[in-house]
Amino acid sequence: MNISNFYKQEPQSGKIEQIVILLHGVGSNGRDLISLAPALEQYVPNAVFISPDAPFACDMVPAGYPDAFQWFSLEDRSPQAMLSGVKNVFPLVEEFIEAQLKHYNLPANKLALLGFSQGTMTSLYVAPRLNEQIAGVLGYSGALLLNDENDLKQKMPIHLIHGQSDDVVPAQAWTAAKETLISNGYEFSGHITAGLTHSIDQAGIDSGGAFLKSIFTT
Repeated sequence: MNISNFYKQEPQSGKIEQIVILLHGVGSNGRDLISLAPALEQYVPNAVFISPDAPFACDMVPAGYPDAFQWFSLEDRSPQAMLSGVKNVFPLVEEFIEAQLKHYNLPANKLALLGFSQGTMTSLYVAPRLNEQIAGVLGYSGALLLNDENDLKQKMPIHLIHGQSDDVVPAQAWTAAKETLISNGYEFSGHITAGLTHSIDQAGIDSGGAFLKSIFTT
């Protein structure tokens, strides 16, 4: 099992200096999230955006939907089950990250992870446990899956954005992630958007784009 199918947008300049890997939410696919790339490229015009399909078919959709994927199952949403799931997919995401860095001949600090919902959960688990520190994590509408902090290897800037009216992943998840990350020494930024549901609005794109620009220019 590996991550083999992905969508990408390369910079119009043809000069690739950074990589942004986008991890979609449960039941979605890489084609969906790559749609953010045209809006974000104005902030990081020399970045390649790569949006893979998660490696597992989504077990929460009816048969006949071949383009619905998941990073891990949510049939059991207990903290222990979700943590076990993200641990299982970690080596696959790590392998994909390393393959992209090798392909573009770039160091880890020129790569960022961008996640939505379950993709944010996966990004927040994977990034601190990589062998090399990446530039940062940008997450929308997600949560931090708690685990023993003793296995955290890397600390990078993290920018989280969440809708106050999110009825899928409640906004309390943002507050909990903020408190835990700051207490563990992470550089944290981001905000909760009043009235926003489980989605990404223009303000979130602008805020996220500014974050990507900042971590790639330091």
